[in-house]
Amino acid sequence: MKILVTGATGKLGSKVVETLMKTVPADQLAVSVRNPEKAEGLRARGVDVRKGDFDRPETLDAAFTGIDRLLIISSDGDNETRNRQHGNAVAAAERTGVKFIAYTSITDAQESQNFLAPTHKVTEDAIIKTGIPYSFLRNNWYLENEISSIQGVLAGAPWVTSAGAGKVGWALQQDYADAAAAVLSGSGHDNTIYELSGKPLTQEEIAAALGTVLGKEVPVQHVDDGAYTEIMKGAGVPEFLLPFLVEIQKGVREGTLEIESHDLEKLIGRPAAPITEALSQVVKTL
Repeated sequence: MKILVTGATGKLGSKVVETLMKTVPADQLAVSVRNPEKAEGLRARGVDVRKGDFDRPETLDAAFTGIDRLLIISSDGDNETRNRQHGNAVAAAERTGVKFIAYTSITDAQESQNFLAPTHKVTEDAIIKTGIPYSFLRNNWYLENEISSIQGVLAGAPWVTSAGAGKVGWALQQDYADAAAAVLSGSGHDNTIYELSGKPLTQEEIAAALGTVLGKEVPVQHVDDGAYTEIMKGAGVPEFLLPFLVEIQKGVREGTLEIESHDLEKLIGRPAAPITEALSQVVKTL
């Protein structure tokens, strides 16, 4: 059996590979990366490093040949770009005879009104259409996505949000990576959908947990989307990112990430890291 992870030099992909290497022999692992030189450390440890670029389908055929179990990690960019890139990856998997596809999707992908969901729905549909056994890893929100807010609090700012009373199922990237590794290296996951999430929390609850970690009160400043945009702009967020951040807040406000599920715990064999413990880990990296 040979397992391949795409995007293996990225933040999530690298964690998946490291988790796999604890239980899977290196000669059964392969990675597909745009810049193989960035994966020389993995090659030195016996991992099969292959060049694979979602924008160059011909590289994907070579990257996926001889692969039994494939993890497609969703790419960055706008929905149109991601639709094209993911479509190229799925088509290459079908052409090369991949026997199982795991895909990092988003919470409630088929029904969600979240602005990120359309790409994931299209990709899930494309994978189903191939007839290849699959597992959709519907990740909620990475706690690491809140690093800029945490840094603001460390600098003395309040926790600023326009998400209202919406809840988010934050969990560490490592927990999501452990779940992906469990599916790739385990059995019984054909044609499964996992809603992966930590315990859904409000903005007040995460701010209170952060306050516990920092040993100080963290006030929450609720604003509308316009004020949120101006505050983020004033904090130095690049102009092109502002609409993206506002859409995230809107999605949270509308409840698109408020999913109660124990799938993450089932896959990794333990509860997701408690929010205070998880925040402590993130704060230590800053």
